Amino acid sequence: MKPPPGWSRYYRIVARVPRGRVVTYGGVAALAGRPRGAREVGYALSALRGALHDLPWHRVLGKRAGEWAAVSLLDAVGAAAQRDLLEREGVAFDARGRVSLARHGWSPRRRPARRRKGGRT
Repeated sequence: MKPPPGWSRYYRIVARVPRGRVVTYGGVAALAGRPRGAREVGYALSALRGALHDLPWHRVLGKRAGEWAAVSLLDAVGAAAQRDLLEREGVAFDARGRVSLARHGWSPRRRPARRRKGGRT
């Protein structure tokens, strides 16, 4: 099954998340211009299950209260694999299985505004 064409923007964003960093489903959706599309990002990543891919899917987490995120609780085997991959990259979990977004969260840097000729922005 071929994924819907709109999902490719999610995959491009996930591909940019560096080792040792995480982003939430909502964060990916917002970066893709769909601020209420967190669930769709989840569907897009779950469609990769069993497929050969190089996307770092394990770096996308569900948002929890405050500045914390956690692996999926719906799939115990997948959650264990996700946590293992993240720990190998140096991502720390607290006693409740959460990741600090302040410490490990990722957001792409904004590019500085380009200057026009004449020195005005």
